Amino acid sequence: MAYRIHRILNNNVVVVIDEGKEKIVMGPGIAFQKKKHDIIANGKIEKIFVMEEESEKFQELLRTLPEEHIAIAEEIISYAEGELRAPLSNHIHIGLTDHLSFAIERLQQGYQIQNRLLSEIKALYKKEYKIGLWGIGLIKEKLGIEMPDDEAGHIALHIHTAKMDTVSMGKALQQTTLIQDMIEILKKELQVDIDEEGMSYQRLVSHLRFALIRMEEEENSPLMDEDMLQLVRTKFKREFECAVKMADFTHREYHLQFSDSELAYITLHIQRLGEAGRKSVKGD
Repeated sequence: MAYRIHRILNNNVVVVIDEGKEKIVMGPGIAFQKKKHDIIANGKIEKIFVMEEESEKFQELLRTLPEEHIAIAEEIISYAEGELRAPLSNHIHIGLTDHLSFAIERLQQGYQIQNRLLSEIKALYKKEYKIGLWGIGLIKEKLGIEMPDDEAGHIALHIHTAKMDTVSMGKALQQTTLIQDMIEILKKELQVDIDEEGMSYQRLVSHLRFALIRMEEEENSPLMDEDMLQLVRTKFKREFECAVKMADFTHREYHLQFSDSELAYITLHIQRLGEAGRKSVKGD
């Protein structure tokens, strides 16, 4: 199908009208030496999508941001869709593009990029974080700018929240922040070194994430029989008390209530994590 240019946003992006809708059409040099009503060569088209909401904001971004920033964002989005084997929400074209351009500019001005949720993001969103690392590698290759791993975490969160049927950015940030706060309580209570790359830590963070999802969606937690519950409480008293403090914080700050069984399973994860930390200290 042949598309005629309705509006040129930059050399690589134009707006067309198709079936009464404005569509964004992207491709390298797609608008070079072109004007309104000219036909676009099909061989140059790489992406076509409809921005149902916030179309004007996206078009303004495309007109004002550096073209190389837009191209990098789009390459990361395409790579992510290939790695995840699923389309991402069209809103990532606004969110990630705007974020990346701002991050690049801040770094060039001498500001530091920090992400205090990095450890939790690495544990919760492994695939997305790997894509984020690929993304900062692309930025270095294309622009010669070396970004910290913290930025890979920011990219990962944008990608995660753009997956279809997933939570909003605000909800993902809240969930990740809550898990980080619970981990801080754990560190304070246990006073052990935690290997954030270790399997015990990864399993605990993953369990906390799904526990929070179950509570928010009012799904039943996995049950543990009463005898086993009592055994966990008595055998791992310190770890159970730590789990209770984490649960009290969650209820106080977020009005979410862990079941007794959930507390027991969290206790077991804490015990494994503490044991791994003690082994690490002995090994040193």
